[in-house]
Amino acid sequence: MRVFHIQPLDRVALEFGPFTIYWYGVIIVFGAILGYIIATKEAKKRGLPKDIFADLLIFALPISIICARLYYVIFRWEYYGNHPEKIIAVWEGGLAIHGGLIGAVVTAIVFARVKKVSFWKLADVAAPSIILGQAIGRWGNFMNQEAHGGPVTREFLESLFLPEFIINQMYIEGVYYHPTFLYESLWNLLGFALLLYLRRVNLRRGELFLTYVIWYSVGRFFIEGLRTDSLMIADILRAAQVMSLLLIVLAVALLIYRRTHQLAVARYLDEDGVGFPKKRGKRKKKK
Repeated sequence: MRVFHIQPLDRVALEFGPFTIYWYGVIIVFGAILGYIIATKEAKKRGLPKDIFADLLIFALPISIICARLYYVIFRWEYYGNHPEKIIAVWEGGLAIHGGLIGAVVTAIVFARVKKVSFWKLADVAAPSIILGQAIGRWGNFMNQEAHGGPVTREFLESLFLPEFIINQMYIEGVYYHPTFLYESLWNLLGFALLLYLRRVNLRRGELFLTYVIWYSVGRFFIEGLRTDSLMIADILRAAQVMSLLLIVLAVALLIYRRTHQLAVARYLDEDGVGFPKKRGKRKKKK
Protein backbone atom coordinates (compact mmCIF):
# COMPACT_ATOMS: atom_id res chain seq x y z
CA MET A 1 0.00 0.00 0.00
CA ARG A 2 1.40 3.36 -1.02
CA VAL A 3 1.68 6.07 1.61
CA PHE A 4 1.56 9.67 0.39
CA HIS A 5 2.91 12.62 2.36
CA ILE A 6 1.15 15.49 0.67
CA GLN A 7 1.77 19.15 1.41
CA PRO A 8 -0.97 21.46 0.03
CA LEU A 9 -0.01 24.48 -2.05
CA ASP A 10 0.51 27.65 -0.05
CA ARG A 11 -2.58 29.92 -0.13
CA VAL A 12 -0.36 32.95 0.44
CA ALA A 13 1.14 34.56 -2.66
CA LEU A 14 3.09 37.33 -0.93
CA GLU A 15 3.68 38.72 2.54
CA PHE A 16 5.23 42.06 3.38
CA GLY A 17 4.96 43.49 6.87
CA PRO A 18 1.42 43.21 8.21
CA PHE A 19 0.00 42.71 4.70
CA THR A 20 -0.78 39.34 3.18
CA ILE A 21 -1.78 38.76 -0.43
CA TYR A 22 -3.55 35.48 -1.13
CA TRP A 23 -3.53 33.57 -4.40
CA TYR A 24 -7.33 33.62 -4.30
CA GLY A 25 -7.35 37.40 -4.74
CA VAL A 26 -4.49 37.41 -7.26
CA ILE A 27 -6.29 34.89 -9.48
CA ILE A 28 -9.63 36.74 -9.28
CA VAL A 29 -7.94 40.02 -10.23
CA PHE A 30 -6.01 38.36 -13.06
CA GLY A 31 -9.26 36.97 -14.51
CA ALA A 32 -10.89 40.39 -14.29
CA ILE A 33 -7.95 42.12 -16.00
CA LEU A 34 -7.78 39.58 -18.83
CA GLY A 35 -11.53 39.81 -19.35
CA TYR A 36 -11.31 43.60 -19.40
CA ILE A 37 -8.59 43.56 -22.08
CA ILE A 38 -10.59 41.21 -24.30
CA ALA A 39 -13.82 43.18 -23.86
CA THR A 40 -12.11 46.52 -24.53
CA LYS A 41 -10.60 45.30 -27.81
CA GLU A 42 -13.98 43.97 -28.94
CA ALA A 43 -15.76 47.15 -27.86
CA LYS A 44 -13.58 49.21 -30.21
CA LYS A 45 -14.49 46.90 -33.11
CA ARG A 46 -18.19 47.24 -32.30
CA GLY A 47 -18.10 51.04 -32.28
CA LEU A 48 -18.37 51.55 -28.53
CA PRO A 49 -16.30 54.26 -26.76
CA LYS A 50 -12.81 52.96 -26.05
CA ASP A 51 -13.08 53.65 -22.31
CA ILE A 52 -16.61 52.26 -21.89
CA PHE A 53 -15.56 49.16 -19.95
CA ALA A 54 -12.97 51.03 -17.88
CA ASP A 55 -15.75 53.38 -16.76
CA LEU A 56 -18.14 50.48 -16.17
CA LEU A 57 -15.64 48.48 -14.10
CA ILE A 58 -15.10 51.39 -11.73
CA PHE A 59 -18.64 50.78 -10.51
CA ALA A 60 -19.34 47.16 -11.48
CA LEU A 61 -16.26 45.52 -9.94
CA PRO A 62 -16.67 46.73 -6.34
CA ILE A 63 -20.46 46.36 -6.48
CA SER A 64 -20.12 42.81 -7.83
CA ILE A 65 -17.67 41.83 -5.08
CA ILE A 66 -19.96 43.31 -2.41
CA CYS A 67 -23.02 41.55 -3.83
CA ALA A 68 -21.14 38.27 -4.22
CA ARG A 69 -20.09 38.46 -0.57
CA LEU A 70 -23.54 39.50 0.69
CA TYR A 71 -25.17 36.64 -1.23
CA TYR A 72 -22.77 34.18 0.37
CA VAL A 73 -23.10 35.66 3.87
CA ILE A 74 -26.92 35.64 3.73
CA PHE A 75 -26.98 31.91 2.99
CA ARG A 76 -24.37 31.25 5.70
CA TRP A 77 -25.85 33.59 8.30
CA GLU A 78 -25.90 30.86 10.93
CA TYR A 79 -22.10 31.17 10.95
CA TYR A 80 -21.58 34.85 10.17
CA GLY A 81 -24.23 35.96 12.64
CA ASN A 82 -22.00 34.53 15.37
CA HIS A 83 -18.78 35.74 13.72
CA PRO A 84 -19.58 39.21 12.30
CA GLU A 85 -15.88 40.09 12.15
CA LYS A 86 -15.53 37.47 9.39
CA ILE A 87 -18.08 39.09 7.09
CA ILE A 88 -15.47 41.25 5.39
CA ALA A 89 -12.84 38.49 5.19
CA VAL A 90 -13.25 37.92 1.44
CA TRP A 91 -9.59 36.89 1.17
CA GLU A 92 -10.56 33.67 2.95
CA GLY A 93 -12.98 32.79 0.12
CA GLY A 94 -16.75 32.95 0.08
CA LEU A 95 -17.78 34.91 -3.01
CA ALA A 96 -20.98 33.60 -4.62
CA ILE A 97 -20.88 33.99 -8.40
CA HIS A 98 -24.65 34.40 -8.68
CA GLY A 99 -24.56 37.31 -6.26
CA GLY A 100 -21.76 38.92 -8.26
CA LEU A 101 -23.66 38.47 -11.53
CA ILE A 102 -26.78 40.07 -10.09
CA GLY A 103 -24.76 43.07 -8.92
CA ALA A 104 -22.93 43.36 -12.25
CA VAL A 105 -26.08 43.16 -14.40
CA VAL A 106 -27.99 45.74 -12.34
CA THR A 107 -24.98 48.06 -12.42
CA ALA A 108 -24.59 47.61 -16.19
CA ILE A 109 -28.29 48.36 -16.81
CA VAL A 110 -28.08 51.63 -14.86
CA PHE A 111 -24.72 52.49 -16.45
CA ALA A 112 -26.05 51.88 -19.97
CA ARG A 113 -29.01 54.18 -19.39
CA VAL A 114 -26.80 56.95 -18.05
CA LYS A 115 -24.34 56.60 -20.94
CA LYS A 116 -27.19 56.19 -23.46
CA VAL A 117 -25.80 52.99 -24.95
CA SER A 118 -27.52 49.65 -25.50
CA PHE A 119 -27.29 47.38 -22.45
CA TRP A 120 -27.65 44.35 -24.71
CA LYS A 121 -24.75 45.49 -26.86
CA LEU A 122 -22.57 45.95 -23.77
CA ALA A 123 -23.66 42.57 -22.41
CA ASP A 124 -22.93 40.76 -25.69
CA VAL A 125 -19.43 42.22 -25.89
CA ALA A 126 -18.76 41.38 -22.24
CA ALA A 127 -20.20 37.83 -22.23
CA PRO A 128 -17.04 35.96 -23.34
CA SER A 129 -14.97 37.96 -20.86
CA ILE A 130 -17.34 37.14 -18.01
CA ILE A 131 -17.26 33.39 -18.55
CA LEU A 132 -13.48 33.44 -19.07
CA GLY A 133 -13.11 35.31 -15.78
CA GLN A 134 -15.25 32.65 -14.11
CA ALA A 135 -13.11 29.87 -15.59
CA ILE A 136 -9.95 31.50 -14.22
CA GLY A 137 -11.54 32.44 -10.90
CA ARG A 138 -12.30 28.80 -10.05
CA TRP A 139 -8.55 28.27 -9.65
CA GLY A 140 -8.74 30.61 -6.68
CA ASN A 141 -11.07 28.04 -5.12
CA PHE A 142 -8.46 25.41 -5.99
CA MET A 143 -5.80 27.26 -4.04
CA ASN A 144 -8.16 27.55 -1.06
CA GLN A 145 -9.08 23.85 -1.32
CA GLU A 146 -12.78 24.75 -1.52
CA ALA A 147 -15.68 24.33 -3.98
CA HIS A 148 -14.82 20.65 -4.25
CA GLY A 149 -17.10 17.63 -4.53
CA GLY A 150 -17.57 14.51 -2.45
CA PRO A 151 -14.92 11.95 -1.49
CA VAL A 152 -13.23 9.87 -4.19
CA THR A 153 -10.21 7.60 -4.36
CA ARG A 154 -6.77 8.59 -5.57
CA GLU A 155 -7.15 5.95 -8.28
CA PHE A 156 -10.24 7.75 -9.56
CA LEU A 157 -8.35 11.05 -9.82
CA GLU A 158 -5.44 9.34 -11.55
CA SER A 159 -7.90 7.81 -14.04
CA LEU A 160 -8.79 11.37 -15.10
CA PHE A 161 -5.12 11.90 -16.13
CA LEU A 162 -4.87 14.90 -13.83
CA PRO A 163 -1.49 16.52 -13.08
CA GLU A 164 -0.01 15.51 -9.75
CA PHE A 165 -0.35 18.99 -8.27
CA ILE A 166 -4.15 18.91 -8.76
CA ILE A 167 -4.44 15.43 -7.26
CA ASN A 168 -2.37 16.52 -4.27
CA GLN A 169 -4.39 19.68 -3.73
CA MET A 170 -7.58 17.60 -3.68
CA TYR A 171 -6.20 15.68 -0.69
CA ILE A 172 -7.80 17.45 2.27
CA GLU A 173 -7.53 16.23 5.85
CA GLY A 174 -6.77 12.69 4.78
CA VAL A 175 -9.44 12.40 2.05
CA TYR A 176 -9.39 12.90 -1.73
CA TYR A 177 -12.27 14.89 -3.26
CA HIS A 178 -13.91 15.51 -6.64
CA PRO A 179 -12.17 18.51 -8.32
CA THR A 180 -15.47 20.20 -9.15
CA PHE A 181 -13.63 23.50 -9.45
CA LEU A 182 -11.85 21.96 -12.46
CA TYR A 183 -15.05 20.60 -14.01
CA GLU A 184 -16.62 24.04 -13.91
CA SER A 185 -13.46 25.77 -15.12
CA LEU A 186 -13.29 23.49 -18.17
CA TRP A 187 -17.03 23.90 -18.84
CA ASN A 188 -16.59 27.66 -18.77
CA LEU A 189 -13.59 27.52 -21.10
CA LEU A 190 -15.72 25.57 -23.58
CA GLY A 191 -18.39 28.25 -23.17
CA PHE A 192 -15.78 30.93 -23.88
CA ALA A 193 -14.82 29.19 -27.14
CA LEU A 194 -18.49 28.80 -28.07
CA LEU A 195 -19.24 32.49 -27.53
CA LEU A 196 -16.23 33.52 -29.63
CA TYR A 197 -17.57 31.32 -32.42
CA LEU A 198 -21.10 32.72 -32.08
CA ARG A 199 -19.76 36.23 -32.58
CA ARG A 200 -19.08 35.24 -36.18
CA VAL A 201 -22.55 33.70 -36.52
CA ASN A 202 -23.90 37.22 -35.98
CA LEU A 203 -26.75 36.47 -33.60
CA ARG A 204 -29.37 39.05 -32.82
CA ARG A 205 -28.44 41.60 -30.20
CA GLY A 206 -28.68 40.26 -26.68
CA GLU A 207 -28.62 36.62 -27.71
CA LEU A 208 -24.89 36.17 -27.15
CA PHE A 209 -25.29 37.23 -23.52
CA LEU A 210 -28.40 35.09 -23.05
CA THR A 211 -26.54 32.11 -24.55
CA TYR A 212 -23.85 32.68 -21.93
CA VAL A 213 -26.47 32.67 -19.17
CA ILE A 214 -27.95 29.39 -20.42
CA TRP A 215 -24.60 27.68 -21.00
CA TYR A 216 -23.18 28.62 -17.63
CA SER A 217 -26.39 27.75 -15.78
CA VAL A 218 -26.69 24.29 -17.34
CA GLY A 219 -23.14 23.39 -16.35
CA ARG A 220 -23.46 24.91 -12.89
CA PHE A 221 -26.70 23.00 -12.21
CA PHE A 222 -25.13 19.58 -12.78
CA ILE A 223 -21.72 20.34 -11.25
CA GLU A 224 -23.34 21.83 -8.16
CA GLY A 225 -24.95 18.45 -7.50
CA LEU A 226 -21.47 17.01 -6.85
CA ARG A 227 -20.39 19.65 -4.36
CA THR A 228 -20.34 19.28 -0.59
CA ASP A 229 -20.27 22.98 0.34
CA SER A 230 -23.37 24.23 -1.48
CA LEU A 231 -25.34 27.17 -0.14
CA MET A 232 -28.71 25.75 0.86
CA ILE A 233 -32.30 26.95 0.95
CA ALA A 234 -34.11 25.60 4.02
CA ASP A 235 -31.53 22.77 4.18
CA ILE A 236 -33.34 21.09 1.29
CA LEU A 237 -32.55 22.83 -2.00
CA ARG A 238 -29.16 23.89 -3.32
CA ALA A 239 -29.35 27.65 -3.90
CA ALA A 240 -27.10 27.53 -6.99
CA GLN A 241 -29.25 24.86 -8.63
CA VAL A 242 -32.45 26.81 -7.97
CA MET A 243 -30.85 29.99 -9.32
CA SER A 244 -29.51 28.13 -12.37
CA LEU A 245 -32.96 26.79 -13.25
CA LEU A 246 -34.52 30.24 -12.83
CA LEU A 247 -31.85 31.82 -15.05
CA ILE A 248 -32.32 29.19 -17.78
CA VAL A 249 -36.10 29.75 -17.83
CA LEU A 250 -35.67 33.53 -17.79
CA ALA A 251 -33.04 33.53 -20.56
CA VAL A 252 -35.10 31.26 -22.83
CA ALA A 253 -38.23 33.36 -22.17
CA LEU A 254 -36.33 36.55 -23.06
CA LEU A 255 -34.97 34.98 -26.25
CA ILE A 256 -38.48 34.07 -27.37
CA TYR A 257 -40.11 37.30 -26.20
CA ARG A 258 -37.54 39.60 -27.83
CA ARG A 259 -37.82 37.77 -31.15
CA THR A 260 -41.61 37.54 -31.24
CA HIS A 261 -41.98 41.23 -30.29
CA GLN A 262 -39.31 42.44 -32.74
CA LEU A 263 -37.07 43.66 -29.92
CA ALA A 264 -34.00 41.91 -31.30
CA VAL A 265 -33.75 43.34 -34.81
CA ALA A 266 -30.17 44.58 -34.62
CA ARG A 267 -27.45 41.97 -34.86
CA TYR A 268 -24.12 41.60 -33.09
CA LEU A 269 -21.95 42.63 -36.05
CA ASP A 270 -24.14 45.57 -37.08
CA GLU A 271 -22.25 48.83 -37.18
CA ASP A 272 -25.09 51.35 -37.17
CA GLY A 273 -27.26 49.82 -34.43
CA VAL A 274 -30.38 49.92 -36.59
CA GLY A 275 -30.48 46.34 -37.72
CA PHE A 276 -28.41 46.21 -40.85
CA PRO A 277 -24.69 46.53 -41.48
CA LYS A 278 -23.60 50.00 -42.44
CA LYS A 279 -23.51 50.30 -46.20
CA ARG A 280 -20.38 51.64 -47.73
CA GLY A 281 -20.59 54.00 -50.63
CA LYS A 282 -19.68 52.58 -53.99
CA ARG A 283 -16.58 53.92 -55.64
CA LYS A 284 -17.10 55.72 -58.89
CA LYS A 285 -15.49 54.02 -61.79
CA LYS A 286 -12.78 56.04 -63.46
CA LYS A 287 -13.46 56.84 -67.03
